[in-house]
Amino acid sequence: MPSLRRSSENPILLPNKENAWESEAVFNGSVVKVGRTYHMLYRATSLPMDVAGTTLELSTIGHAKSKDGVHFGERKQLIVPEHEWEKYGCEDPRITKLDDTYYIFYTALSTYPFGADGIKVAVAKTKDLKKIDEKHLVTPFNAKAMALFPEKINGKYAAVLTAHTDRPPSKIALALFDREEDIWSEDYWRAWYAALDVHTLPLQRTGNDQVEVGAPPVKTKYGWLIIYSYIKNYFAASGRVFGVEAALLDLKDSSKIIAHTYKPIFVPEDEYEEYGRIPHIVFPSGAVIEGKKLHIYYGATDTTCCVISGKLDDFMEEFLLSQLAAARLVRYDGNPILYPHPGHAWELKAVFNPAAIYEGGKIHILYRAMSEDDTSTFGYAASADGMRIVERLSEPVYVPREEFEKKLQSGNSGCEDPRLTRIGDTIYMCYTAFDGRNPPRVALTSIAVEDFLAHRWHWAKPVLISPPGIDDKDACLFPKKINDTFVFVHRIGSSIWLDFVENLTDLGKTRWLGGQIVMKPRPDSWDSRKIGLASPPVETAKGWLMLYHGVSESSQKYRAGVALLDINDPMKVLGRADHPILEPNMPYEREGIVPKVVFPCGAVILGSQLYVYYGAADKVIGLATASLETLLRDLLPSKRDKVG
Repeated sequence: MPSLRRSSENPILLPNKENAWESEAVFNGSVVKVGRTYHMLYRATSLPMDVAGTTLELSTIGHAKSKDGVHFGERKQLIVPEHEWEKYGCEDPRITKLDDTYYIFYTALSTYPFGADGIKVAVAKTKDLKKIDEKHLVTPFNAKAMALFPEKINGKYAAVLTAHTDRPPSKIALALFDREEDIWSEDYWRAWYAALDVHTLPLQRTGNDQVEVGAPPVKTKYGWLIIYSYIKNYFAASGRVFGVEAALLDLKDSSKIIAHTYKPIFVPEDEYEEYGRIPHIVFPSGAVIEGKKLHIYYGATDTTCCVISGKLDDFMEEFLLSQLAAARLVRYDGNPILYPHPGHAWELKAVFNPAAIYEGGKIHILYRAMSEDDTSTFGYAASADGMRIVERLSEPVYVPREEFEKKLQSGNSGCEDPRLTRIGDTIYMCYTAFDGRNPPRVALTSIAVEDFLAHRWHWAKPVLISPPGIDDKDACLFPKKINDTFVFVHRIGSSIWLDFVENLTDLGKTRWLGGQIVMKPRPDSWDSRKIGLASPPVETAKGWLMLYHGVSESSQKYRAGVALLDINDPMKVLGRADHPILEPNMPYEREGIVPKVVFPCGAVILGSQLYVYYGAADKVIGLATASLETLLRDLLPSKRDKVG
């Protein structure tokens, strides 16, 4: 049974033909409850009228009261255009009461015809909702849908807003203020806007979609609940769908998304949501928690105000709590475990994307190192407990040797992103070979286990095993033969491929890596744009545990996910987690050579724990762990549908 139900009283607010200022439409109501009274601020549209020589339906902001949150009366006009920057209308209020002040953020229209440069956020302050005490223009750039958190976070005022609503793609973002006056400080916003991507909450799934803040944040025991508008296929020729979605932000760090929906909470269905001034629209604008109930207020067809309600816990269970219970990697408190070394020119710029293998009672880490001229080589470090580095060599253990990996022009080149697997007495290493000009290709080399442990770096001559002219990378060899056949994982295009090879010596001579796609990107998901292997598959009693990285259509973030492959036929995907198990949330993952990246290349089992080694922002190396049992629990066929 759905956790939310529309009120049988919908629409709860209709245009009032007796008041010219609200005779055409009343919609997008934002509600705050103070004592026993619900106060709704709503957008009202007038009869056509003259504004500076232009005839238009003017938007102003009305105020209504209710004792039950459904039946509203005592309607009056509260906010009207008074300044040049709001000359052509005041739209879509979001109201928050903080301490003894009501902050009402709204869209201010300064030009007609309406255009991005004349659509900005403004704020009105009032102590009693009877008269407006102050008004300020807030953003110096195109923005809408701003709302203040109802309490300070770590001593700062906090707000969410939507930048670029009329100059897409739009971005829902977070702003923090030391002082109240910073909220409308142009200097503050110029500096903030210069780092917009840093402040953005990545909620958009594809480039064809539009997102916009809906209701002001409400506090729950799970986190800050954000209700927002998600318009699917907004820029497509057809198939546009206005939906309402939700996210949870960490209570202490509101920049951290701890859960969010991947599908609408609700879409237009009822007659009053399908037919009106602008058909097929539901737009969230308010949220109130009363006891155990959640009320979401929304506009329908840009004509009326409505409400949908349900038990908060049921809503959370249906839409968000599964993510909080889902398996996640837990970062080591001592991260990063490896930094660039200022005394070694070959690893002065970056160390990242580490392979890992457990041999001889310790974990051996081969990592990608980059010099100032962007040449990549491999360095070596080791850990006895998986966490603390006890050995790090001063010279690279693997360098570009063949023409296909030597620099042909300035920029990145060399040996990149190693993956290690042991079969018998040999350790095989796949890596990306790149000369800086031609498409990157998969190279294969090997070394005897005895030599590897003794630090005798007698690597076999590397061989290119992927076809020429094709961008192919993220490759490894399974750590055992399956049905007496070697199995390779690699990435061509946006998908993960498997290939079954009887004889390794054939590769690069009589055949190239190819095979079949085992996993593709998933539409409308965090991994919708492209996916690739992370660390080599790990054998468990339930199947091959395979970590992979993914990128969405709307964000350049690299996240890590997990899937389970059949132990005897790895072309069968037994399970694939709906949510990422690691996201770039820490400063060292968000800021670096390539920001917002976590990129595992190595994983080992120590006891019942999986230790995952990853590159962070293409700059440093981190460690994260998880219980194997927990990871497998979320992937077993009994827990989820099969996916491929």
